Amino acid sequence: MSELAGIRRGSLCDEVIAQLRDQIASGTWPVGERIPPESELVERLQVGRGTVREAIKALAHIGLLEVRQGDGTYVKSRSELAGALRRQMRNVTELNVQEVRRALEVEGARLAAKRRTEQDLAAMTAALDERDVHAKAATELGRYDESWGVPWVEADVRFHQAVVAASHNPMLTEMYMEMSAELSALLLSSAEQSDHEPYLVRGHRTLLDAIRAHDEQTAMLEAVHNIESALDRLS
Repeated sequence: MSELAGIRRGSLCDEVIAQLRDQIASGTWPVGERIPPESELVERLQVGRGTVREAIKALAHIGLLEVRQGDGTYVKSRSELAGALRRQMRNVTELNVQEVRRALEVEGARLAAKRRTEQDLAAMTAALDERDVHAKAATELGRYDESWGVPWVEADVRFHQAVVAASHNPMLTEMYMEMSAELSALLLSSAEQSDHEPYLVRGHRTLLDAIRAHDEQTAMLEAVHNIESALDRLS
């Protein structure tokens, strides 16, 4: 964990809020993990306990932190946008989620084809290779099984996350990352209800090849094709 700098200027509480927010936004303190205890924050930031408590209370109020009495304070969301998206997704339909997913993935694929790096390609390839291993297991088994179903979904989501991350658009990426938990649940449900082979074995190699070749148009078309089955099922 990177060191938090001491507070030297301006409003102490505002400065502490900014420091804590940076740790959350950067992923130094991941979502779901407990942040350092109050005593450690006081020492690192060189401010009083009251200031630290006020800052934590403010960040909890906007949804970035969650204070659990007797247990500590945990990261709830990476940003206000992330928190708002999570709350919104509790009140919408699967069709709503899939339509937004389509918009984000298509634009993400286009930008990935334009901006991708070799590191981005390596991340996409690794996730897709793992996805295909589990898809093969699904075909051989011929029925849903958590031994391949859950790992397949996780690898599939990682592939799409890597595509969107390759857009190098931080806002687009953040929005998509926050949809990932909901997307995982939807994919698992679809896998349980499908006949597996057409749903799972159809790979994303053409999409990856288009991104590798900087072919924006083909990347967009393939991104659309990859989600059509889900939209058709819900329409």
